[in-house]
Amino acid sequence: MSRAVAVAADFDAVPTASNQPKVTVAEAPGDAPVVGILVASSGPAPGGLPNREELAAAGFTGARGQTLLLPGTPLRVAVGLGDPATLSSAVLRDVSAAFALAAAGQSRLALRLDTRSVPAEWFGAAVEGIVLARYEFTALRPPVGTPLVELMLVAPPDLVHDAEAAALRGAVLARATCISRDLANCPPAHLSAARMGQVAHALGADAGLVVETFDRDQLLELRCGGILGVNGGSHDEPRMIKLTYSPDSPARSMVWVGKGIMYDSGGISLKPADGTHAAMKNDMSGAGALLAAMLTLRDLGCRTSVTGYLMCTDNMPSGSALKMGDVITARNGTTVEVANTDAEGRLVMMDALVLAAEQKPDAIVDIATLTGASMRALGTLVAVVLGNDQGVIDRVLTAARTTDERAWQLPQEPAYRPQLNSDVAHISNLGGPNAGAITAALFLAEFVDGTPWAHLDIAGTAVADPAGGWRPRGCTGFGARLLAELALSFAV
Repeated sequence: MSRAVAVAADFDAVPTASNQPKVTVAEAPGDAPVVGILVASSGPAPGGLPNREELAAAGFTGARGQTLLLPGTPLRVAVGLGDPATLSSAVLRDVSAAFALAAAGQSRLALRLDTRSVPAEWFGAAVEGIVLARYEFTALRPPVGTPLVELMLVAPPDLVHDAEAAALRGAVLARATCISRDLANCPPAHLSAARMGQVAHALGADAGLVVETFDRDQLLELRCGGILGVNGGSHDEPRMIKLTYSPDSPARSMVWVGKGIMYDSGGISLKPADGTHAAMKNDMSGAGALLAAMLTLRDLGCRTSVTGYLMCTDNMPSGSALKMGDVITARNGTTVEVANTDAEGRLVMMDALVLAAEQKPDAIVDIATLTGASMRALGTLVAVVLGNDQGVIDRVLTAARTTDERAWQLPQEPAYRPQLNSDVAHISNLGGPNAGAITAALFLAEFVDGTPWAHLDIAGTAVADPAGGWRPRGCTGFGARLLAELALSFAV
C-alpha cells in the first residue's frame, strides 16, 4: 500500500466481477419496460413501430446507430441498423451499444433480434455491445448512471437454444473486458503489484486457474534482472504472477506475457509534467487484459493449455532507481544496457519471455502498452502486431477481427536491429528516434529463443477519449476478448 494514500484492506478493485447483469434469451420481451427494435434503412418498418413515413417525419431514417425513443408501455426504442446488406457481428455490437446508451436511464432492457438476418452466433455480440456500453468504474464512488441489471434478447423460436448459448458466451467475454477495465482504471495506490496478486488469487481460484505469485526474493532466485531493475526505485515490491489453465486432453499450448507496470513515472527518465502522468495508472493494461482473458477459459470450454505471466511493478524515481547507462542481466544471461528508464516495459517482460520459451509451448503471445510509436502509427483504435511467425500473427489478426478489437501487422524488419547494439552489453533497451514499435519488438524477439511468437502493442487502444459506442471514456480493457478468442481458436 502506498505510504501517501490509505487504502482499506477490503477494497474491491474489480466490482464488476461480481456485478454483471442477468442475460436471458426468450421468444418474447415479457414485461421488460424498454424494448429495442432494429430498423434497417430500407424496407418496411418492423411490427410494433410506426410506419416508415411516420418514422421519417420524426427524423428517423434507420441509419446505423441512430435511435428514436417512442413513449408508451413498454418504452420502445427504434435502433437504426443501416443497410441490411452490410450487417455483421461488429455492426450488431455497435448498434446494440447505441440502444443501451439511448436507454441509459433504464436498468432492465429487451432487444428484439427476432429476424432471420441475425444468426444465432451473433447474439453474443449484441450482449457485448450493450454490457460494455453501460460499463462504469464504481470502485471508488457510487454509480453515476443507472446500472444494467437485466438484459433479455428476443429470438425466433427455433433459434432460442443456440442464441442462448451465444448470448451466455458474450456475457462471459463482456465480463472479462469489464474486469480488465476495472483493473486499468484503478488508481496505483489502490492496485499495487502485491494487491494485483491478491486479485489474481481471488478471481483465479473461482475460474479454475492455478495461481502462483513470486516476490522479490523469489525473483532473485529466478535471476529475473529486468523486473528487479525496474523495481529498484520503488517502495512497493514487485510481483510476477503466474496463471495456469490446464484443460483435460489439451489440443495445444500457449504462453501469454503481460506488461504490468502499475504506475509508470518514467523513472529517472521522468515523463513530462502533463496529463501523461495521470494516465500512467493504465500501464498495466496488458496484464489486466491477460488476467481477465484467462478467467474466461474454463467457462468457454477452451481446449488450449494456457500459462500467463503478469510482470507487475511500478517504475519510480528515487536514490535507488535504475539509471541510464546501468547494465542489467536477464534470466538467460543476456546483458542489457539501459539507455532510457522509460523503456521499462520490455525490461520487465524479457524474463517472462525467457521463462515462456523454456516451457516449449506451441506459441508465445505478449500484450503490452509498450510504445507511443504504435499510437503515432495507427492511432487509438488499432493495435500493432509484430512477431516471428506469420501463422501465429494471422491467428491474432483473426481474433482481432472476430472481436472488433482491431489490429494491424507491422514488419519485423531485421535491418533495424543494429539500432539496439550496445558498446558495453549484448543489447540496448532503446533504438533510434524512428520505428519505435518495431525496434521494441526486435528487442523482445531476443528472448523467445525462436519459439513462434507474436507481440501485441496496445498503447494506443488502451484508453478511449472521447467515448464511442461500447468504448466508454477511460480504460477500454482492449485485448481481453481478443486473447480469449485466440485461445479458443488456437485449439482448432
